[in-house]
Amino acid sequence: MINVGLVGIGFMGWTHWLAYQQVPGIRVTAIGSQSPKKRSGDWRGVQGNFGPPGEKVDLAGIKAYGKLDELLDDPQIDLVDITLPPALHTDVAVRALKAGKHVFCEKPLALTTADCQRIIRAAERADRMLMVGQVLPFFPEYVWALKSIKSGKYGKLRGGSFRRVISDPSWLKNYWSAKHVGGPMLDLHVHDTHFIRLACGQPTAVTTRGRMRNGLAEFWHSFLEFKDRNLLVETTAGTIGQQGRVFEHGFEIHLEQATLMFNFTVLGGEGKYLCPPTLLNNRGKVIEPKLAGGDPLESFQAEIREVVKGIKTGRVSEVLDARLARDAIVLCQKQTESIEKNRRVTIRH
Repeated sequence: MINVGLVGIGFMGWTHWLAYQQVPGIRVTAIGSQSPKKRSGDWRGVQGNFGPPGEKVDLAGIKAYGKLDELLDDPQIDLVDITLPPALHTDVAVRALKAGKHVFCEKPLALTTADCQRIIRAAERADRMLMVGQVLPFFPEYVWALKSIKSGKYGKLRGGSFRRVISDPSWLKNYWSAKHVGGPMLDLHVHDTHFIRLACGQPTAVTTRGRMRNGLAEFWHSFLEFKDRNLLVETTAGTIGQQGRVFEHGFEIHLEQATLMFNFTVLGGEGKYLCPPTLLNNRGKVIEPKLAGGDPLESFQAEIREVVKGIKTGRVSEVLDARLARDAIVLCQKQTESIEKNRRVTIRH
């Protein structure tokens, strides 16, 4: 049994907590929070853009620590799960690794590539596993897309477009602070940069045009270049000022022998497909594959199962690899740089 210390009880902490209850071989044995209310099990008031709201939780048999050092000194904890605000990831991850714990860190790994590297080096020195919770590849539509790309069944990847746009999340504290959250580039678009890195490799250059707010990218369009000049990828992402569209994401992926399409949105509190997962093949057929799952919480459960597998085998899967999570941050930063400089920006490998 893998024993977990869950650090940070907010929207992601609550989401991870729910996922752990459904995955065998792993359990939360301790939580860490500075809030006495949350340490008592009262998680009401926790909210997000999907899943059930927080509620009262029975913490019988689970240790509740108010200080990080107390949790890290607990010899029963094998893995520290970090679901704190992004600005706190680096310090907590490094301290947990130095304390001999494996680390599972919610995205983004850190707010800068330098801090990503610092965490990665700490994991290497401590000989501990470092995994990053970039959950998007566990969503059924993206599982389907990645499998279709990697299998080669429909020929080579030719490119595609990716979209992720939300209403300004006014309920999130410090969202528009570069020092705390990083705005939609690092909180939202990092999902797609990570998926693009998985599916296409790392781009060699990017041209981005967009609006800025408080020194952060607010809404933008990007064109990504790759070593393969025939691989064409574009992205649209950011926030809009009007409430009502809590969430929207989708893609159109071009393969030599098929096009994959999908778009999902939450409008007025109701989730619906604008375009269900659809495949167009070379014979002119329009196919809607039946995909497993659909509840976002099931995707987090799949992610936790991959964490369990990694610890048991001693091998971190590609989708949880911290280096790919770092590369996703690099691509986010380069897009912001392109907006600020109003020019094409190259990406070093």
